[in-house]
Amino acid sequence: VDQTCCGQPAFNAGFRDEARRMAARTVAVLDATDGPIVIPSGSCADFLVHHAPELLEGTEHADASTSVAGRCRELSQFLVDDIESDQRATTEGRVVYHPSCHGLRNLGISDQPAALLGEVERADLGDEADVCCGFGGLFSVEMPQVSAAMLERKLDAIGAAGGEVVCGGDVSCLMHLEGGMRRRNPDIRFAHFAELLAEALE
Repeated sequence: VDQTCCGQPAFNAGFRDEARRMAARTVAVLDATDGPIVIPSGSCADFLVHHAPELLEGTEHADASTSVAGRCRELSQFLVDDIESDQRATTEGRVVYHPSCHGLRNLGISDQPAALLGEVERADLGDEADVCCGFGGLFSVEMPQVSAAMLERKLDAIGAAGGEVVCGGDVSCLMHLEGGMRRRNPDIRFAHFAELLAEALE
C-alpha cells in the first residue's frame, strides 16, 4: 500500500531530482521485503535495475537500491527463467506479440514471452516484430508526427498478419496501440500476457 510510482516518467522527462525522490521512496519500500521483486512491466523493471542505482549513488539509499536492483525480475523472466513455470496462455484468435523496447533492448527479454504464449496461434509480423510502436513515453508527446507514423506502420503490420489479439508486456505500449487500432478495427483485443495466463487458469 506504500508503493507509488518508481520515478521512471520523471526520469525520462529530465526531472532528475523528482525522479530521485520517487526512486528513493520505492527502493525503501521494496528493500523492506524479502525474496524476488516481480514486475509486470519491462520499462519499470529497467528503471529499477539500471537507472535507480545510478540516481541514488552517493545517497543514503545507494546500498538498498543496488540490493533491490539485484532482486528485480520482469514477470516473464521470473516465470520462465527463474521458476520454470509450465503455465501457458490460451486464447481464441491469432495472437501478435509486441515486445516493449525497454524489455527487449535493455533487459534482454526475447524468448520468455514466446515460451509463455506457446499454446496460442501466433500471427507472424516478420521484420516488423521487434519494431517500436512509437509510444516511447514522452517521445510520443515531443515528436507526435513521428510517433504517429511509427504507430501506423505497426498497425499496418498487425492487420496484414491477421492479428486478432495483440499481447505485450508493457501496458503503455498496449494503450498506445489500442488507441490507434480503435479507429481501424475495434474488434481487435489488447491484453498483457499476464491476462492471458490468468484466463488459462480459470
